[in-house]
Amino acid sequence: MLLNKDTIIGDILDHENSCQEVFQEFDMPCVDCPSARGETLEEACAIHEVDLSALLEKLGRRLNGA
Repeated sequence: MLLNKDTIIGDILDHENSCQEVFQEFDMPCVDCPSARGETLEEACAIHEVDLSALLEKLGRRLNGA
């Protein structure tokens, strides 16, 4: 799965449910938020004041098994 700022959080979680742990590490309650199913990473990072680059890197490592 390719990740970028426009990737939908729900798509990430559908692809790899263990990514919920990454969101939790960034204090992002995306797993429990109905809005997150249609939110982009960029939108969620803006709302939660999270560094988008750091989140993309960590999610990428999780998706690539690192």
